Amino acid sequence: MALTDSIAELIEPAVTAQGFYLEEVQLVSPGKHRIVTCIVDGEISLNLDQVTAVSRAISELLDEAPIMGDTPFTLEVTSPGVDRPLTKPRHFAKNVDRLLKITKTDGEVVTGRITSNTESEVVLIVVSKKETTEVTVAISDIKRAVVEIEFNRKDGK
Repeated sequence: MALTDSIAELIEPAVTAQGFYLEEVQLVSPGKHRIVTCIVDGEISLNLDQVTAVSRAISELLDEAPIMGDTPFTLEVTSPGVDRPLTKPRHFAKNVDRLLKITKTDGEVVTGRITSNTESEVVLIVVSKKETTEVTVAISDIKRAVVEIEFNRKDGK
């Protein structure tokens, strides 16, 4: 088992106990040092106090874990960036009412505002020059989905 998988297996229960999701563990080893980055998410965006609490819980586990060996490490706990692709139904639910760009497995690109989602599909409102339509996309048909950054949202939200 890779070290990142072992770390994830070790810390995931602590992250879940805090009410969050462990999205990913990344590990880099520049020289004789490791940097362990844990990407943690929640139903809503994490605040600094929450990141601090989950960071402490992870740090305590890693400090005592034999899997880390004697190599010194730096722990970084962060939340997913806005440019991180949406891959799970809860990612879409968290971003309801945001503008999304979906590239489907067949190459079609759909850009619209998320209105709702289920475990298997996401519903968007797509506005074109001619009309406004509701489009349902199966999550299994999505190759990549990312939130589009809006600086001057027209509806004022």
